[in-house]
Amino acid sequence: MLHAAKGERLEARFTVALTLGLCQGETLGLRWQEVDLEAGDLRVREALQRVKGKLQLVEPKTPGSRRALPVPPSVVPALREHRRNQLEERLVAGPLWQDSGLVFTTTIGTPLDATNVVRRYRAILDRAGLPRMRYHDLRHACASLLLAQGVELRTIMEILGHSQLSTTAEVYAYVLPALQGGRREPYGGALDRQLARFGCSNGCSRRQKPRSSRTGASHFP
Repeated sequence: MLHAAKGERLEARFTVALTLGLCQGETLGLRWQEVDLEAGDLRVREALQRVKGKLQLVEPKTPGSRRALPVPPSVVPALREHRRNQLEERLVAGPLWQDSGLVFTTTIGTPLDATNVVRRYRAILDRAGLPRMRYHDLRHACASLLLAQGVELRTIMEILGHSQLSTTAEVYAYVLPALQGGRREPYGGALDRQLARFGCSNGCSRRQKPRSSRTGASHFP
């Protein structure tokens, strides 16, 4: 799927969702101030949700949802390039830019509507020849692949932000047999292996630069 997403404006967004298992709202609510690419980590502190018809940043559902996650080395270049692209879009937008501080925004800096993200996600699935899946299945795919590669169940619980180990075990019980007798692999290494498996081992590919708003380019999500 990640191979089919190469060149997409939100390529890094799908990479983060698949490799870190963030919920849709958590990814859309991620701020640059919570991302440290030098240290290779990020912190989940808020989620973007539609409340009474308006997009708002809200507190995570449970204390466990507020968490710090290591960013795999293979994902860091993707986020760096995404940041460069976003800064270019800011220059193009000029006075139209709204500085939300969010990692993933529209081309004028406003929060992304989940509906538009899902639309692009489905287009990528079609391009890859994959069956239609829920966006939330990216989170399940992350956990399932890490479990199959031998990452400890408690580590998976912390990555996903589950409050209880039993929740993780129940949701992913169908993968647990793969752990029996299997070798254990560090979290970061397993995620890098996962990225390579999905065709994105070197970060995001260069995409076309945004056109100036003076040319009438739309503020696509």
